[in-house]
Amino acid sequence: MYLVVVESPVKGNTIQRFLGSNYKVLSSYGHIRDLPKHEFGVDVKNDFKPKYIIPLKSRRVITSLKKEVKKSDLVILATDMDREGEAIAWHLIQALGLNEIKNYQRIVFHEITKQAIKEALKSPRDINMNLVNAQQTRRILDRIVGYKLSPFLWKKIARGLSAGRVQSITVRLVVEREKEIENFIAQEYWTIVATLLKIKNNEFEALLVKKGDEIIPKLGIKTKEEAEKIVKDLEGVEYKVINVEKKEVKRNPLPPFTTSTLQQEAWKKFHFPAKMTMSIAQNLYEKGFCTYHRTDSLNLSDVSLFGARKFIIDNYGKEYWAGFLRKFKTKSKTAQEAHEAIRPSDPNKTPEALKNQAKLEDIQFKLYDLIWRRFIASQMAQASFDSTKVEIEAKGYTFQTNGSVLKFDGFLKIYPIKYKETELPPLETNEILELIKIDPSQHFTQPPARYNEATLIKALEENGIGRPSTYAPILATVQGRNYIRKDKFRAFRPTEIGMVVNDMLVAHFPEIVNIGFTAKMEEDLDKIAQGEQNWVEILKEFYTPFEENLQKKYQEIKKSDITELPTEKTCPKCNAPILIRLGKFGKFYACSGFPKCKYTAPLEKSENHGKNN
Repeated sequence: MYLVVVESPVKGNTIQRFLGSNYKVLSSYGHIRDLPKHEFGVDVKNDFKPKYIIPLKSRRVITSLKKEVKKSDLVILATDMDREGEAIAWHLIQALGLNEIKNYQRIVFHEITKQAIKEALKSPRDINMNLVNAQQTRRILDRIVGYKLSPFLWKKIARGLSAGRVQSITVRLVVEREKEIENFIAQEYWTIVATLLKIKNNEFEALLVKKGDEIIPKLGIKTKEEAEKIVKDLEGVEYKVINVEKKEVKRNPLPPFTTSTLQQEAWKKFHFPAKMTMSIAQNLYEKGFCTYHRTDSLNLSDVSLFGARKFIIDNYGKEYWAGFLRKFKTKSKTAQEAHEAIRPSDPNKTPEALKNQAKLEDIQFKLYDLIWRRFIASQMAQASFDSTKVEIEAKGYTFQTNGSVLKFDGFLKIYPIKYKETELPPLETNEILELIKIDPSQHFTQPPARYNEATLIKALEENGIGRPSTYAPILATVQGRNYIRKDKFRAFRPTEIGMVVNDMLVAHFPEIVNIGFTAKMEEDLDKIAQGEQNWVEILKEFYTPFEENLQKKYQEIKKSDITELPTEKTCPKCNAPILIRLGKFGKFYACSGFPKCKYTAPLEKSENHGKNN
């Protein structure tokens, strides 16, 4: 009997269907060992040796697995192929004592299909300790920051606060964007649009773009007076076509999804939070419908490419196939090309067919449909447009208009992307046009937009912060800590306490919230995973200066400097001065005589409405 161990019962059930009666597939139900909750759990003096324990929830699972190990001829560890999966496999070896009996193998696969499982069983490998060490280093780094910095925040700001290595950077991005918005000064500018006519009932608009030979920049016309002067100059003048440029414009399909782009697109299309997207994608993967959902690679297997080609030709015709197997290059230096992009396991399993056969829930169908369409579209022909650019001269001023008409839909047939079709009347050089009206319009520059789930994930990825498996938990954690929240437009805003904590970290622990430093740390973790860096040395480089600075700040910073502001009010209970104090959920009025007097009141109300705590 062969025992196969995976992380999830859903994944286990799918794999069991592909294997014969000689195999028994069981689940570890996620991680089975971790650092202890109520102690530091890292021996800094002994090369950062972690103290791993088996949490209460995993003890029964381990007891059950140990019994099955004794009955088995071979244990096959089939946990996920990323660092977390490799770490779970390694922890299973330790917890089940597999090193002592030497009867285990490690297998990995990108998708849960019969063919992929059979191939994996033919080529088992050893545990990749570089991946394990990278995961372990991230866990220890996060423990150091969380365990050491959180008590500092409790002491200097408010009880119940916590800090995270990557989460703090995320909060900083949101805080800095909010400050940009607060400090933004709008600039006035004007545009001038002429409505012109060649054929009856076929009006079109053209934008003023040049004065003489000089291009008018976006903010070139700054006042109403300037705009009105130009309009006056253009009264009663001739509008003549001076240039008509026609060309065919082709548009390429987008690449298949990575973790980041799937999370971004699922938010844009369905407003799925990243955590929800990852949960649905994991379920689709574990049921065998999609490839592994934590990836930053755009690689596609030849089998999938040939499968897509056949599907496109059979269902849409040869003209809709790209004509070659389109491969995409991953921009990320650290992407693991051995991994694949997120794609359907079988192109022939259309979303509609799968919805009926597998009884997908609505949200599962939506995400699978998105993944399937993006992958199939990536192998389809370009869309082509007939594009026309027309320049019109009027008394030394130049207006411009653009037309675009879809000629061949190509990949847009199954993956629509917003585009604007503007059909212009047939125009030729030297034609004279009739002016219907000329409109000056006032505009103001806009501040940068607040981050939402999609744009914040994009910013994290562009800055090298976090990795595919971490985006969703990062966003969930910083919201759970009340450092950022979503407003009614689903955009992120920092809370009052989030801004205070961020300002404290920026001022006193700059490296913790330094984007470049954190991105370099991610690169170091990647180098550990590739066997190019020693994990203990990386931890030493981080820990020594961090601990020295922390002890220094305990002495330097007074809580009252950060959390208290004097007011002219007096306490209605004891006549002591009233302060504005900062707590975990924001500012409030409080008596300076605390703890003797426990009077508090909400900041927005009079002190007479206070309550006795």
